[in-house]
Amino acid sequence: MTERSPESRTDAEAAGDGEGAPERPSFLRRCVRALGLLRWTSLRLRLVVVFALVALTAAVSASGIAYWLNRNTVLDRTQNSALNDFRKSLEDSTRSLPLRPRCAELQDAARQMAGGPQNYAVLLVARGSDGKQCVASTDTELFTLGTVPKTLQKAVNERRAVDDGNRVPYHMYWQRKELQDTPYLVAGARMNGGGPTGYMLKSLATERQDLNSLAWSLGIATALALVGSALLAQAAATTVLRPVQRLGHAARQLGEGRLDTRLRVTGTDELADLSRTFNRTAERLEQRVEELSGREASSRRFVADMSHELRTPLTAITAVTEVLEEEEDSLDPMIAPAVKLVVSETRRLNDLVENLMEVTRFDAGTARLVQDDVDVADQVTACIDARAWLDAVELDAERGIVARLDPRRLDVILANLIGNALKHGGSPVRVSVRTETTADGEDLVIRVRDHGPGIPQEVLPHVFDRFYKASASRPRSEGSGLGLSIALENAHIHGGDITAANSSEGGAVFTLRLPVGTSDPARTEEGNGEADEGAGPGGGAEPRGTEGGDGR
Repeated sequence: MTERSPESRTDAEAAGDGEGAPERPSFLRRCVRALGLLRWTSLRLRLVVVFALVALTAAVSASGIAYWLNRNTVLDRTQNSALNDFRKSLEDSTRSLPLRPRCAELQDAARQMAGGPQNYAVLLVARGSDGKQCVASTDTELFTLGTVPKTLQKAVNERRAVDDGNRVPYHMYWQRKELQDTPYLVAGARMNGGGPTGYMLKSLATERQDLNSLAWSLGIATALALVGSALLAQAAATTVLRPVQRLGHAARQLGEGRLDTRLRVTGTDELADLSRTFNRTAERLEQRVEELSGREASSRRFVADMSHELRTPLTAITAVTEVLEEEEDSLDPMIAPAVKLVVSETRRLNDLVENLMEVTRFDAGTARLVQDDVDVADQVTACIDARAWLDAVELDAERGIVARLDPRRLDVILANLIGNALKHGGSPVRVSVRTETTADGEDLVIRVRDHGPGIPQEVLPHVFDRFYKASASRPRSEGSGLGLSIALENAHIHGGDITAANSSEGGAVFTLRLPVGTSDPARTEEGNGEADEGAGPGGGAEPRGTEGGDGR
């Protein structure tokens, strides 16, 4: 693993070490961070929810099964005990009774049966000695013959055929019933061989209370299991997500240009392998960027050195061509065309060198603004007049628009845009100057429109590319293809932009948008400071003004 200095480590690693950690975040920031951790799209919340759902499902299932098993066990035990005791008491208490007992005797037998340990109410029904039906109940308010369900009475009094599978004609039957919000067990049987019919009513309130207590206990256990699962999920999520959060923080730092960012790797699990992979990737990316930066710097130095080296012989050649141009009328007619070609190509080469030096300054970040308060209408008029374009250009500029700009760079932009419109568009070329209010302040908007065929759609994305020429059939065009790219760079250094489009009425429209009175202080030189090399009032402005014509 690559060793690094403490300064190159991520903030997440520093916070994890405890030594040299940054100041603890404020309460408000901790609250915001906590709310961010609980957003619905977070992996942490999804882990907690999944753990909670699994735990809730398991706990509810286990509690439901436990409650159901305990309920059946409790009710069956109570029910079987009561029914067995009732059967035995019915047989013992009614054995000594005559076939047609008196009501008093039947009442005594009912009280005797109810006095057992099961504590249930008894109802005996028999035909008395006087031939009338006698009903004896130990609880006349609650337990009467009307209390016994009709279906149970019918089943008890139904006589079944006696055979090998059924040795007696009458059997005992039972049923659960709720009276006055209290559950009861109701059972009945008729004596075989003659005798009274007996019914039993036993309260199940105690069993229901026990089952309710059990349900509450299981509910509390389920809630505790849910809380425990949430805590366990939080701990698991923290264990899993902390390295992921560090990885995300390191990736953001890497994206912001801190290529020396590395992760502290501990353990041998998959997350540790991921951290090692990130470190290796970051290291290779840093090496690759350093290599590419070195190549780019070398290329810029080569272009700059080449341009500077070319200026010396070009100066001498330019002086010679000027002499030849002055003597053009006295030259031999056979030599004059060659002299004109040498003069034009020398000027073209001189323009190309100046443009290359300008591009090099932009690439190296050494281009500076020399700003002044400029009357935009006067500046546009001066640009058009200096190039003798007054007859071909219509100017629609509001007077009194003053912006803080670099006059030389604005002249370069206007010369390129208007020159391209005149060369590749159609007359008249209309230049309008306006101001527009935006959310960030006030912008200066200059539109240059021609009436030509417009720009092909496939060419529009490339009009500001360097050395781009729309037609491969004219590679030896007058321009070098750098003019529009230089104009765009000059707009960017002002904090503005240039866009190209086709007008719905025909022709191309270039829109220059610059902020009024604002600039980038880091790239601005105020007052009477030195301008860029070769950037005098007219130095290179006019030659570059007609460049970039091959962009479309």
